[in-house]
Amino acid sequence: MRIAMIGGGYVGLVSAACFAEFGNQVSVVEIDPDRLAALRDGRIPIYEPGLDTLVADNARAGRLSFGSDIADAVTGAEAIFIAVGTPPRNGDGQADLTYVHQAARQIARAMSDYAVIVTKSTVPVGTSRRIAEIVRETRPDLDFDVASNPEFLREGSAIGDFMRPDRVIVGLDQTAPDGGARARAVLSALYRPLYLIEAPVLFMALETAELTKYASNSFLAMKISFINEMADLCDKVGANVHDLSRGMGLDGRIGRKFLHPGPGYGGSCFPKDTLALTRIAQEAGAPTRLIEATVGVNDARKVAMAGRIAAAGGGSVRGRRIAVLGLTFKPETDDMRESPSIPILVRLAEQGAELRAFDPVGMQAARPHLPPGITYCDSALDAARDADTLVVLTEWNEFRALAPNALAAAMRGRVIVDLRNIFDPAAMRAAGFHYHSVGRPI
Repeated sequence: MRIAMIGGGYVGLVSAACFAEFGNQVSVVEIDPDRLAALRDGRIPIYEPGLDTLVADNARAGRLSFGSDIADAVTGAEAIFIAVGTPPRNGDGQADLTYVHQAARQIARAMSDYAVIVTKSTVPVGTSRRIAEIVRETRPDLDFDVASNPEFLREGSAIGDFMRPDRVIVGLDQTAPDGGARARAVLSALYRPLYLIEAPVLFMALETAELTKYASNSFLAMKISFINEMADLCDKVGANVHDLSRGMGLDGRIGRKFLHPGPGYGGSCFPKDTLALTRIAQEAGAPTRLIEATVGVNDARKVAMAGRIAAAGGGSVRGRRIAVLGLTFKPETDDMRESPSIPILVRLAEQGAELRAFDPVGMQAARPHLPPGITYCDSALDAARDADTLVVLTEWNEFRALAPNALAAAMRGRVIVDLRNIFDPAAMRAAGFHYHSVGRPI
């Protein structure tokens, strides 16, 4: 099948490479000249394990190509995916659909034969129908359908999530004369490789598919904020949050995932989608109080972590050298969007701390977001050199392997604030550290 992917960002590039791996001919449209040049040269402008090999293999096989001309890409395509950015609008949190609407008009002008226009971007309820209106206004003569196919890709494991998904959500225009049957046939054929491994492919109404993405991410964000609040309670009453989360998670009604305490959620999805869902709900007259509270809890937690670090060092960070391990919002990505490290380190810098940081892949992406006085180091032990306090902000696996004695030899002080609970408290205390973690008895 021939596919056009409008947008070569994270979602578009991963989806395009995986569709090509299924054996399809995929044309990616990217209008950013620097990003396009990188993709054509085989340089992947984002960090995602395995993506460079997948892109190179399929480009070499002739199944994956990159260009800036939408007309070339959509010619002969049976499915045209819109995978452009939907950043939050300033002030109200609602998704900005400027790029989506722009893409819809460009697609309409370029199309000649029937195709399904599929929204891959995360968009508010009603967007797919608005796309259909834009296409009809631009080209009343076109034969097309619209569909919604939200992505559920976790950064750091996106290829596996695409190839072995928990489910695939497809929204169809069930009010169309054929009830969406023609579009369903196209997308069923596209996802046939997943049928063969018995991955659930769920067909539903457009509005339901659009809302399912927001509801899923907001529920997961709520689980994270819940376990973070339980961790704070554990700190007060002497309980262990890891035992608590295990006791909760083994209940099949709750599940074990997303019950890991930390400094708050970040990334490209949860902060944006929770804000967007609250706005959608407010406009619909059905406010989502739990999600509104989740947003507030998460924002407050990030700020509070700087205070926790200061308290561990005696109440003030002024003049203290602080080693920071991890900057990205999670491991296995270079994504700094809404990372907890940003408000934490900004506050520590404002309070007079000397900051030395190391992240395995995220330091270049971090620089524009963090205070200018931070020293970026070559390794974790380099960051720890002569530090008074060491703080763990991202749970990269290589940090877990750090020997307590090696840290003790590198550091000047003996304070560790482990906001990801990656170290063994007993081993750290045995090495002479004043060890602070989240929700675990000292």
